[in-house]
Amino acid sequence: MGEHGGGQVQSLCRALSILNVIADKAHGMTMTEIAQSTSLPMSTAHRLLTTLQHERYVRYDPEQSLWKMGVQAFIIGNAFVQSRDIISTSMPFMVALMEKSGETTNLAVADQGECIYLAQVECHQMMRMQAKPGSRVPIHSSAVGKALLAAMPGEKAKKFIQMREFERATDNTVIDQKALCKEIEQVREIGFAYDDEEHCVGLRCVASPIFDEFGEPIAAVSLSGPLARVSDSRFPILGAMVKEAAEDITAAMGGKKPKNVSTSFCR
Repeated sequence: MGEHGGGQVQSLCRALSILNVIADKAHGMTMTEIAQSTSLPMSTAHRLLTTLQHERYVRYDPEQSLWKMGVQAFIIGNAFVQSRDIISTSMPFMVALMEKSGETTNLAVADQGECIYLAQVECHQMMRMQAKPGSRVPIHSSAVGKALLAAMPGEKAKKFIQMREFERATDNTVIDQKALCKEIEQVREIGFAYDDEEHCVGLRCVASPIFDEFGEPIAAVSLSGPLARVSDSRFPILGAMVKEAAEDITAAMGGKKPKNVSTSFCR
């Protein structure tokens, strides 16, 4: 590549770095702040901002002397939102998670007090869980359900809980709301949820939530396997794996984890 081409690439990278820092500041940034954050000379920052402003990727607020994101940045971002697909985006990460853990991976969403499986990547083991897309599990006794409840604002989680009666599927099923709330608070602390033979005898699962750009949970990814392979000591190891996968999918979806989640429904 010639010098001219190399200079164009450098300018592009610098312009993108400006967009990235402004995007992190909802109220805007001064020219000085932008130059300092991107380690660019003031003259270079001004030149690039002027170009970005002309293309409507940024805008200048003269009253506050601040640079902010422009309408074209929204148009580009909205095109991504419209084209993204939670299943196709998650699938490569689910396959990698299955290979790494040796257990079946699942993708599920919350619906009317239950969770619906959208996709599954079966492991290579003889003994494995099988859940067809469209099959449902109770939200209170499944790892995916508890992961999603823990990621919801308190009032929203409360509505999901009140949609259905707590039915006991096994001796381990939690049917007391206070006990479930206590478990949900623990899930929020560690970032993943357990299903210890609560939905099906002999089956253990661990799950973590996936978030959208507003910090709202849109799905949960889980690992499931038989009690013979998923021991007590392996639970936290698998939990760390599924949490990492959920974070990777969240990032690929353009999402973000919320800073705080209300626990009011547990009070």
